[in-house]
Amino acid sequence: MKLPLTKLQIAVFIAILFHVSGAIGMLFTDYKDWFIQNTALNLMIMLVLLFWMQPQKNLSFYLFFSIAFLVGMATEMIGVNTGKLFGHYKYGTVMGPKLNGVPFLIGVNWFVVVFCSGVIVTKFNSWVEEKYLLAGVVIKPWIQQVSFVVDAALLTTFFDFILEPVAIHLQFWQWQNNSIPLYNYLCWFVISALLLLVFRQLQFSKHNHFAVHLFIIQFLFFVALQIFL
Repeated sequence: MKLPLTKLQIAVFIAILFHVSGAIGMLFTDYKDWFIQNTALNLMIMLVLLFWMQPQKNLSFYLFFSIAFLVGMATEMIGVNTGKLFGHYKYGTVMGPKLNGVPFLIGVNWFVVVFCSGVIVTKFNSWVEEKYLLAGVVIKPWIQQVSFVVDAALLTTFFDFILEPVAIHLQFWQWQNNSIPLYNYLCWFVISALLLLVFRQLQFSKHNHFAVHLFIIQFLFFVALQIFL
């Protein structure tokens, strides 16, 4: 007798279905604009799946979501309206309703990217620490924390590096003089590092297996678009 699909398998299937359909629609059909305009729907569905797959959703988990969302929105508002963070850029209409020039979905995106990066590096660092323990080596707590924050912030910033050219091409946002400043990535690293420090300190489950799959799916999605668009 065939076993029913698990929650994780269902969530991964939905994520793959939406991203593969989106990539095919943008690259190989006459409905490119329709698929681009539904970017917001895709991101909201991924957020719902992340919440659905999060074990032991407690107050700390919702607190981290709120902090990541609000920090993401606030820093982007500063960036869009002053140029003092990230550089000089502005958002188009693709990402939906805005507050002070920043789409609400950007706050959601900050949570998704930082959360997924945090989960991945938590898993990786746990594996490394286990290997060290088996070898009789104990890693000091402050080294573990610094390693986590730096590694996860680098992963978050690398994701933005892959995303940026595609986002510009799809008119999610536009940079002044069509040039992405290095300062943008520096800000991404610093802000995500601060959020990841909060992620590390708050007591909620960091074992959302779907987050790992979603990060990989989105990463491959943007790589494919960057290559073929």
